[in-house]
Amino acid sequence: MRILLVEDEVRLSQALVEIFQKNRYGIDAVYTGPEGLQYAQSGIYDVVILDIMLPGMDGISILRALREEKNQVPVLMLSAKDEVQDRVKGLDFGADDYMTKPFSTDELLARVRALSRRKTDVKEDIITIGDLTLNKNNCELQKVGGEAIKLSLKEFQIIDLLFENPHQIIKKERIIEKIWGGDSDAEYNNVEVYISFIRKKIEQLKVKTQIRTARGIGYSLEEGK
Repeated sequence: MRILLVEDEVRLSQALVEIFQKNRYGIDAVYTGPEGLQYAQSGIYDVVILDIMLPGMDGISILRALREEKNQVPVLMLSAKDEVQDRVKGLDFGADDYMTKPFSTDELLARVRALSRRKTDVKEDIITIGDLTLNKNNCELQKVGGEAIKLSLKEFQIIDLLFENPHQIIKKERIIEKIWGGDSDAEYNNVEVYISFIRKKIEQLKVKTQIRTARGIGYSLEEGK
């Protein structure tokens, strides 16, 4: 899952980025309203955390612009205690949830998890394709009825994307945008290296389900025969 954080309080933003990264989330942080809108319009994020008071363009205006474009990315709004009317406006314009500063980081993580599940109605924590299972709770790949193997953060994020879109070719460009971020310096070689790491772990499990390469395009997760 990839998160966009639009928050102009730099210290708060940096602290939240660290917390989400420790919890194995991909996250991009921007500090102004115009940047927030531009990033949110990219379509690569699963959840947007959006402060109401921002320089250049306020959070309500960003939310309104997204919803007018039929962009239904889940949005969690952050507000100060005295911004009741702004919270009401946010909900009226299509915000999915809001939190008042200061807030508990555990609660923030829980609400983000809830929003990400809502995006796909019921998003399972354990997914099985063929004879291979991905356990999102502990970031492990497991042979059905057999042994399991731990994944690194990047390995987990990439294989999670493939599990969520089985039998579909995921382009390398999309993997870079989703895992490293749209403005990252990551190249195709970065993707190829991590795919190689994941394949080696899949081979250790001795399963038939495999990552297949669409030459020059990307990768798909396929059930073996």
